[in-house]
Amino acid sequence: MPNRTRTRTPSRPAPATPAAPTAPGRLRGPLPILAAAVLWGTTGTASSLAPAGAPPAVLGAAALVLGGLLLFLSSRDARALPGACTRGERRLLALGAVAVVGYPLTFYPAVTRTGVAVSTVIALGSAPVFTGLLGWIAGRQLPGTRWAVATAAAVLGCAVLVLGPGLTGAGAPVDLLGVLLAALSGLSYAAYSLIGGALIARGHASGGVMGAMFGAAAVLVLPVLVFGGGPWLVSLRGAAVVLHLAVITTFLAYRLFGHGLRRTTAQTATTLTLAEPAVAALLGVAVLGERLPAVSWSGLGILAAGLALLAFG
Repeated sequence: MPNRTRTRTPSRPAPATPAAPTAPGRLRGPLPILAAAVLWGTTGTASSLAPAGAPPAVLGAAALVLGGLLLFLSSRDARALPGACTRGERRLLALGAVAVVGYPLTFYPAVTRTGVAVSTVIALGSAPVFTGLLGWIAGRQLPGTRWAVATAAAVLGCAVLVLGPGLTGAGAPVDLLGVLLAALSGLSYAAYSLIGGALIARGHASGGVMGAMFGAAAVLVLPVLVFGGGPWLVSLRGAAVVLHLAVITTFLAYRLFGHGLRRTTAQTATTLTLAEPAVAALLGVAVLGERLPAVSWSGLGILAAGLALLAFG
């Protein structure tokens, strides 16, 4: 994410306001968010190419360690940010790092217990709702009607798209603990999105905020990689998959995500990232030869309509 000069404000910052109501100006925030979602959408396809002995949680930890360190080391603002923050802001950074770690530590066990489809819908679908509620609890107003309608449509479309292939047959039983873990991963995503957006709104560089949070998260999750890694990590295929997940879906994606948070609220951003399962589904069709039933294509259309309403409305 491009860096910008920090301006410290001793009082409560005013929310960012678009300079003009032109379409290009409105899209400066949504477009980087959607671009990040496109990159995140490659995660499933890339992960499917990992060696058979690669545990999903360790694969995610490896991507977070390398990607988080890249975010931290590539931004001078990230290294300077803790010293430039107030005590309260440093607490926010620490909480954001814990939330970043919380996502993979809850999402991957959820996938193991209740499956990829259900976990994805619950995690991504609950994140915008948690973001709206947490923002309201933190003292901000609830998002408007357009956000609510667009989010409802996007969540519905996401659910139909992802769960569509299982609607015509007997699906796997839904595990209650798995559902809870998936919801916690959505809460974690909502938390670090809100924290990142709040710190960026206070004048801190987006690259610095994302670099500091993910750099600290990389240190916290390092033991998972150290004690859970194996020979697959140093194989050609394993290293290639980890590099893709670290550079593309962590480093580049979160640079774009942070850049988009400069002009987009966290509530809107988490809804826009529901584009991720759409990209993953299309890649599965184009690259892996998967087939989607008609109901999933209908869900894709509903999801696209909700995102278009939010980005272009």
